[in-house]
Amino acid sequence: MDVKVISTAGKKKHSLELPDGVFAREVSEGAIYHAIRNELANQRVGTASTKTRGFVHFGGRKPWRQKGTGRARSGSRRSPVWVGGGTVFGPLPRDYSYRMPRKMKRVAMMSILSQKAQAEDLIVVEDFTVESGKTRDMAGIIRGITDANRVVLVTAGDDTMVKRAARNIPWLRFLAWNRLRAHDLFYASKVIMMESAAKALGDFYDGVRGGEQ
Repeated sequence: MDVKVISTAGKKKHSLELPDGVFAREVSEGAIYHAIRNELANQRVGTASTKTRGFVHFGGRKPWRQKGTGRARSGSRRSPVWVGGGTVFGPLPRDYSYRMPRKMKRVAMMSILSQKAQAEDLIVVEDFTVESGKTRDMAGIIRGITDANRVVLVTAGDDTMVKRAARNIPWLRFLAWNRLRAHDLFYASKVIMMESAAKALGDFYDGVRGGEQ
């Protein structure tokens, strides 16, 4: 597929040929769902904790004698039926993370890229940097390209100055092409991709597809 490459001023510079198998493939909604679910699960801290009756701080003494009081029998104040007693089946610290099949994750990424391209929410811009490293300059560049309220910027590498300028903009996410996140890409209103990053993504995923066939 042919996409136009624009300048930071929003003017068309030239066209770029990208592989259809990566940017114009059939969208797999199931793969996208599982990729986002996997990322969110891996981010969970899993520190929620409750105390069972074995960990509640109470004495082991029987509250009252078994018979003759007219009250229901009771063996311990640690029982879950007592105020301050233990919790039954409450959450305990656990690890929610799990591994997702590599092929499915690749399909999910290519599906999201294709979905954004089909909806014209993918913008390829010529490579640029922010020499000053100032947030104001980065915001001015992005606003010259799009006025969307949720933007993802994909670069060819970890540009220190671009990262410094972008990190304080709440509506902008900064991602390197080889460390994409399905959640950020899927929910972005616009995906701005530097030309070198688009080429790298096309070459990588197209090469992977060729090797798997």
